[in-house]
Amino acid sequence: MKLPKLVDPVKNATIRSDYRGVVLSSEMPRLLGAVADIAKEIDVEIKFAKDEQGLTYFQGHMACSTSLICERCNEVFEHPMDVSFCFSPVQSAKEEDKDELPDVYEPVEVNDQGEINLFQTLEDELILSLPIVALHAEKDCKQKRDNMSFGTIEPVDERPNPFAVLKELKRD
Repeated sequence: MKLPKLVDPVKNATIRSDYRGVVLSSEMPRLLGAVADIAKEIDVEIKFAKDEQGLTYFQGHMACSTSLICERCNEVFEHPMDVSFCFSPVQSAKEEDKDELPDVYEPVEVNDQGEINLFQTLEDELILSLPIVALHAEKDCKQKRDNMSFGTIEPVDERPNPFAVLKELKRD
């Protein structure tokens, strides 16, 4: 099942909606630019609910396979993604609104109609879960650590410490 692009989290939480389906990776252009390759479909499961305090939230997980370029050897490698999330809608980007949320919820801003762009929210979460530096496991990488150092470093002449005079003054 293809997921809706815009959802009203409060309305969905009231009726305790569950979504299980796919988002086409072509609908996430920023994610496409951040990876070498990605599966055509991203599996998504989302549950909308209200907690004991009456706060609306939605949680779930996403899974897909991607390929990244190793920054050590420039080779493409497989990087499976399995991302869990838990969001709570807020009316504005004001810090007070965000501070009132329990730490388990990540705030997501709703538009004037009380809806969120679900695809954009999920895309943000996938981008944030990518590694900061894409690297193979060292045992699988063609570029070994020993091959990454070049030349030799000449020892530096030992210069006198300019603060040695102060040390002498302190003794007196």
